[in-house]
Amino acid sequence: MNISKIREVAGRFGATGLVGLAGLISLLFASAPLRAQGPRGPSPKPIAAENEAPIDLTGYWVSLITQDWRFRMVVPGSGEYAAIPINTKGKQTADAWRAAPDEAAGKQCEAYGAAVLMRNPERLHVTWQDADTLRVDTDKGMQTRLLHFPPPPSGGPPAPFMAPHTNAPPSWQGQSVARWPSVGAGGGLSPAANAPRPDSFEVMTDDMLPGLLRKNGVPYGSNTTMHEWWQLYTEPTGEQWLTINTKVYDQEYLQKPYVYESIFLKEPDGSKWNPTPCSLTS
Repeated sequence: MNISKIREVAGRFGATGLVGLAGLISLLFASAPLRAQGPRGPSPKPIAAENEAPIDLTGYWVSLITQDWRFRMVVPGSGEYAAIPINTKGKQTADAWRAAPDEAAGKQCEAYGAAVLMRNPERLHVTWQDADTLRVDTDKGMQTRLLHFPPPPSGGPPAPFMAPHTNAPPSWQGQSVARWPSVGAGGGLSPAANAPRPDSFEVMTDDMLPGLLRKNGVPYGSNTTMHEWWQLYTEPTGEQWLTINTKVYDQEYLQKPYVYESIFLKEPDGSKWNPTPCSLTS
């Protein structure tokens, strides 16, 4: 700081101004060490989702068909729309649908999209693709879902949990984000979900290609979104069960959300894993 310049300015302001100027100078000197300190160190790195996981879902699972066996194990005939709340447009679309043209057009996987994939009779292979992405492969249809766990916000209230709406092109499995219940989850699909269990997590999905909720043409549209709760149950014997409660939202073809539950049993290994391609006729 130029002391001679300060004296020159002080002479112009007189004694009263000098007192104020002296205060300003002391403030400038006092703040200088603060500026010299520079920015603070980096914030602690968020804990990876894999390390934060309260449950371990990795391994092989087989679906248990305890509900709607007729519609899940056998390709239903035309007009068999029970349990799906389709609207008039959905019924008209399903009535006019035929498998052969879609098979010829290479759209066999439209009945294996995220909105219904967990409803199919199949086996799952669950692994961590990376520390924040849970990977779910199916043997039937050979599909892969990626459940991304974004890091929680640092400080402040939790961000609203919403479907991701990315700029990625639509796909059969869309884009999914997930969170453990410790990140402020609330609400959900049932009264139990209002107080989430520590052995569960929540998933939101969108950006899906339009597809089929059933292999007889029951459609879902391109703006469909999905909300799921995945929950693990462990019996005293060590046997493990996975339940996935699902709500499918589609204002184009559904009168109200399509709600269903899928149940899987943990298998000891992958000896029964049997990948088969998508099919609309089996």
